[in-house]
Amino acid sequence: MTKVESCIASHYGVGDGYHGRRTASGERFNTHAMTAAHRTRRFGSRVTVTNLANGRSVTVRINDRGPFVRGRCIDLSHAAARAIGMGGLARVTVE
Repeated sequence: MTKVESCIASHYGVGDGYHGRRTASGERFNTHAMTAAHRTRRFGSRVTVTNLANGRSVTVRINDRGPFVRGRCIDLSHAAARAIGMGGLARVTVE
């Protein structure tokens, strides 16, 4: 059974100094890759994130931990956020 979360997503990697730094999984963060940070999902696992405002979805690979802001469940790379038409924050489902 697939666990589905409905929550607020944020994104990181543009102008914040994270591009090129090591992620919690040990790889270098690439803001142009389809990756994301999640608090509990296994590194390397893939999840589908759907923007509830427009129905657009993207599949990302979990390679980092976060977000560490209350009420948010996933931090998308800049490329993944653009793929689902997300500005700053968006209500999404994660499955």
